[in-house]
Amino acid sequence: MSTKIVLTGANGLLGQKLVTALAKLTSVTVLATGRGPSRLPMGPLAEAVKEDRFLYQSMDTTQTEEVIRLVEDFRPDTIIHTAAMTQVDDCEKDPDACYLHNVLAVRNLCQACTPFGTHLVHLSTDFVFDGKHGPYTEDAVPAPLSVYGRAKLDAELEIAAYNGPSCIVRTVLVYGLAADMSRSNIVLWVKKSLEDGRSLRIVADQFRTPTLAEDLAEGCIRIALQGATGLYNISGGEYMSVLEMSQRIARFCGLDASLLQPVTTAELGQAAPRPLKSGFVIDKAIKDLGYHPRTLEQGIALILEQWDQTKIHQHEQ
Repeated sequence: MSTKIVLTGANGLLGQKLVTALAKLTSVTVLATGRGPSRLPMGPLAEAVKEDRFLYQSMDTTQTEEVIRLVEDFRPDTIIHTAAMTQVDDCEKDPDACYLHNVLAVRNLCQACTPFGTHLVHLSTDFVFDGKHGPYTEDAVPAPLSVYGRAKLDAELEIAAYNGPSCIVRTVLVYGLAADMSRSNIVLWVKKSLEDGRSLRIVADQFRTPTLAEDLAEGCIRIALQGATGLYNISGGEYMSVLEMSQRIARFCGLDASLLQPVTTAELGQAAPRPLKSGFVIDKAIKDLGYHPRTLEQGIALILEQWDQTKIHQHEQ
C-alpha cells in the first residue's frame, strides 16, 4: 500500500529537493503544495505524474479552512512542513507576518491533523539558539535572539502540544541549487564574483554546520518513512565559519580566495541579531536514522554539476 505524503512549501529549495527524491519512490504518493501555481520542474516528475504518484495543489497554510479541507480530502500518512517565512531581517521588521507564517500556520496543521493522527514532520532552525554554546545537541536549551528565532521556537511548542506523532527537524545554513534560481546560492555567488575579480565581504565570526539541501531532504524522508518522532538535528557534519565555507568554495573552483574580505557580524549592521556559534551535533541522526551527509566539497561538486546541466538544457531549448 502506498504511503501518502503531503509536502508544504514545495516550490522552495528544500521542497524541490524533497519532491524530486520522493517522486523516485514507487511506494510513495506525494501531494505537493505551495502558495499559488507550481513552479516545480516537471521533467523529473513525469513518470510519477503518469503513474498518479505525484499531485500538486495550491494551499496557503495560514488559511485554516484550506488546510483542514486538504487533510480531510487526501488523508496523508505524513505531512512534511517546510513552508515558512525565513528571511530573518524581514521577520524582524514585520513580526505579525512572521508569526502568521511561522506559528499560526503550524497551529492550523496541528488542528487539521488531530482527528486523523497524522505524522507531522516540522522544519525548524538553529536560530532558536543564542549562538553562545554551539554546536548544539538535541537536548540544548533554546534561547532565541530574533523575532524569527522566537517564532520558530513557538512553532516547536505548537508541535510539542500536538497529540499525534510528530518530529521536529532542526537544520542550519541550507545551501543548494533551486530550479527557478529565486534564492541566492552561496556556491554560485562566490564562484561568479571571484571569476569576475570582485572582492566579497564575508562574515568571519558566524560558525555553522552548512547543510546541502539534498542531504536535508534525505533526512526528512528517512524520518517520514521510519515514522520517527521527537527531535533531530539534520545538518552537515563539518563545523566552520561562513568565511571558511567561502574560502573552500574558492579553493575548490581554483579561484583567488584573497578577494574574500573578512567582516564581523556587527559590521554588517543587519536588522536581526544572528547567533554567532550555532551549528549542530548530528550523532543522533547518524545512529537512529542512518543519516550521513556529504562533505562541503562533495556538495559544491554536486551543485556545479547541476548548474552545468541547467546551462546545457537552456542551450538546447
